[in-house]
Amino acid sequence: MLKTHYFFACALPDEMKKEIERLTAPMKEEDSFKKYVHPEDYHITLAFLGDAAQENLDAAIDHVTESLHNLGSFPLSLKRFGTFGKSDEPRIFWMGVNPSSTLHQIREKVYEACEEAGFQLETRPFTPHVTVGRKWNKSTRFSKEWLSGFNPEETPGHLIKKIVLYRTHMDRAPKYEAVQTIHLNESP
Repeated sequence: MLKTHYFFACALPDEMKKEIERLTAPMKEEDSFKKYVHPEDYHITLAFLGDAAQENLDAAIDHVTESLHNLGSFPLSLKRFGTFGKSDEPRIFWMGVNPSSTLHQIREKVYEACEEAGFQLETRPFTPHVTVGRKWNKSTRFSKEWLSGFNPEETPGHLIKKIVLYRTHMDRAPKYEAVQTIHLNESP
């Protein structure tokens, strides 16, 4: 049986998901990566919790909700594509976002709240991104020059209004289920 994993993330508005889907369509047509993320699963991970007991999840929800109670929604725009893994055969294909001090502040608060709830979290630096594909699928070597041809010139800002605790279902598509939604205050 597959284990269930949980994580807190910024939920992306539908318009932003559609924009990512439009930007990745040419790569999907080329079958550039073996697997593409379902558009409903697009998100920006803030804290990966892994498998957890309900009492630990409840504590994390309480801590995160309290830490975000006075923070408002904020604009975020897409920036460029990038990859993680080997430079010539990437494992993860992602869409980055333009720098946002509010996003970093929210991530820090969520991360600290989860640690206060007893979770041991990854210590890698926060690199905000939306995973859109996995495993390079072409016989030719991957190159950043190839990828740069797909980068958008400029994208509109989208309002991030929700932080969500998601549960993973590896046997479904889309595979992420919202367990708890924390609404950020409406910006003036």
